[in-house]
This record gives sequence, C-alpha cells and structure tokens, in this order.
Amino acid sequence: MDFSAIRQASENYLPKMSAFLRDLIKIPGESCTEEGVIRRIAKEMEAVGFDKVEIDPMGNVLGYMGTGKKLIAFDAHIDTVGIGELSNWTFDPYEGFEDDECIGGRGASDQLGGIVSSVYGARIMKDLGLIPEDVTVLVAGTVQEEDCDGLCWQYIINEDKIRPEFVVITEPTDGNIYRGHRGRMEIRVEVKGISCHGSAPERGENAIYKMADIIQEVKALNDRLHFDPFLGKGTLTVTQIFYNSPSRCAVADMCAISVDRRLTDGETYLSALEEIRCLPSVGKYGAEVSMYKYTSPSWTELLYPTDCYFPTWVLPVEHPAVQAVVESYSGMFGEPKVDKWTFSTNGVSIMGREGIPCVGLGPGKEAQAHAPNEKTWKADLVKCAAIYAAIPKLYAKNK
Repeated sequence: MDFSAIRQASENYLPKMSAFLRDLIKIPGESCTEEGVIRRIAKEMEAVGFDKVEIDPMGNVLGYMGTGKKLIAFDAHIDTVGIGELSNWTFDPYEGFEDDECIGGRGASDQLGGIVSSVYGARIMKDLGLIPEDVTVLVAGTVQEEDCDGLCWQYIINEDKIRPEFVVITEPTDGNIYRGHRGRMEIRVEVKGISCHGSAPERGENAIYKMADIIQEVKALNDRLHFDPFLGKGTLTVTQIFYNSPSRCAVADMCAISVDRRLTDGETYLSALEEIRCLPSVGKYGAEVSMYKYTSPSWTELLYPTDCYFPTWVLPVEHPAVQAVVESYSGMFGEPKVDKWTFSTNGVSIMGREGIPCVGLGPGKEAQAHAPNEKTWKADLVKCAAIYAAIPKLYAKNK
C-alpha cells in the first residue's frame, strides 16, 4: 500500500474539506432539527461520487461506496448542542472562523469534522482503488446523538436492516485511537411531600427537605462506585432538580432530581438503580427511582422511543478492526496511542447493545466538545481522511 500517495491525496483535498466544514457550521443543527445539515451532506456525497446516497425515514444520511457484500461503516453524528451563553464566544458560533491552522464554530470538533473527513476519506478510497471487491463502505451522518446517543443506530440496525462488520466512530479522539468508553444512564429520583401554608410548615411534609437528605447520600455514593483498570471509575452526579408547590407561600409537595450515571465495565443499569434504591433516605422517604425514557421525534417527525440506557463497551486491542486502524495510522503518522473516550458515543448501541465492533478515530479534541469557541484543526481533517482511506483494505488483509 502506497501510504505516501494516500496522504498526499488527503492533503490535496484540504481546501474542499475546509469549505465543506465551513458550510456545515453555518447551518444550525441541534438534535431533532438537523434537516439542513443532512441535505447539505447528501449534496456533498453526490458531488464527490458516492455510488448511492439516501436519507432514511429517521433522517440519517447514508452514503455508499462500492458494491461488495461486506459492509464497513464510518459513523459521524451531525447534530450539535446549542451555543449556550453567547457572551462566552469570541466569534459568531455559526459564522465561525478560519485561519491557516484551525476552523472554528459550533460543531467543528463535535463532530462535523468527522463527517467531513469520512466523506473525503471515501473519495480517496475511490480515487486510489482502495475498496476491496467484496466490500462496501458506508458513511453515515446520524441524527439525535446529542439528545440520545445510539438511538440512530438502533434504528439503522433494527429498522433499516443495516449491520456492518465493524464501525469507525469519528468522534474527536485527540489524535489517538479509542477502543471503548464508559456507558451511561439517566435516572430520576422523586419524593412526595404534603403541602401546607408556609406560615406553619410543621403541618406539612417538605419534599425539598427530604430530597436534600437524598442528595447528600447520592453525592457520597459517587465515592464508592466500581473502578475498572481500563475505563476507570463509575460516576454519578445530580444534574437537575424539580419541584411542585401550590405557591411560593406553601410547602413543596414533590421534589425530583435527575442523575447522570456513568457506568464502567461490570456495571449495569439494574445495579445502578439498585444502588440508589438502597440509600437510607430513599427508603426512609419512599422515594421512587426510575430510568428516563427518550420520546422526542426526529426532524422527519419519526418517533422511536427508547430507555435512556447507554451500555458500556470495550473492544480488545488485538481485534482485527483495531489492528487495521493502528496499521493505517502507523503507516502514515507514526505509532498511535490506543486509549478510550471520557464521554459517550453512538458505540453504546452499535457495540454496547448490538455487539458490532467499534473503533474510534476522529478529528478534533474531546475538550472542545460543548465548549464555547469550539474549533478543530485542519491537520486533523487531513490525517483522519487519510487513515480512513486505508482501513478497508487493511482490514480485509487482517481478516
């Protein structure tokens, strides 16, 4: 394999990749509102010569190169979070900016850069004849990940009936290769009280006071959670609090919290729920502990409900998919670091639920995700597109 030719081809495409990314940044595309971004990606796929481009009923854009029976996929979620407090930005998050090294704007790293490198990685495969005859390459621009990671791939696998041999997840990896991450779940804890007039609080039962005791025990539970040598420790934190009260002059008769629970290897949603249910104040006050359900429709108005449970996954370093990515990386850019993400990705469904191997490699840095003044690096776009281009042939060889 001529790694230098692949790398040169990727460098030649940098102006087109930069222009494509700038276009995507200019189109707001938060979860459930991604139509404009999806249609712009489909247009680019058609322009660079994908053999087939389609938008599925959920609104994911699927571009195919090759006609073989074996399917190798590249996943890039193309929805973004919002812009947050605008005063924290030093430039317009949708107009973005560009200099010799970087491109800035909402989604630059998380993770519009991933779809850009994937599309042009596939183009390089076609230019240089790098797709084996028995392989089809799928580049998937997927929706609703920021709201509900993996939901798009639940739909793609179960409803579109698409099942790749393995998937490269193009979330930002800080220039490394990732082979797993912790799972997560979203938990609700609710406790009831009895309202009364605020002038005589002893006549009622204050649900907020009850929840205050529960919150302290939830906080302490975080320090006792399971530790895994590779993925690290399970964690939890309170992220939201809600209440009901007849008025500001009445004792609260309901209080609830949302808990973000990160699951390390060896933990399950059942064990995580049980840990909270066993807290003394949860039992004392009869609090209800449950898992949230995601029920928001996609931009096509398709509703595909799921539990807010996103399983842990780890792929062994010796797996042929990992080795193909490592070989491609080292052939062009030196020996990589093989590690794991801190955050969660669509791998929670692809491998966590369905057992389809996943490997992570994407342009940008984790710390840029959801941050103001988000940016990515042009060198990363080139690097990832080049590495992607060599993966199918190297994987076929390793298999």
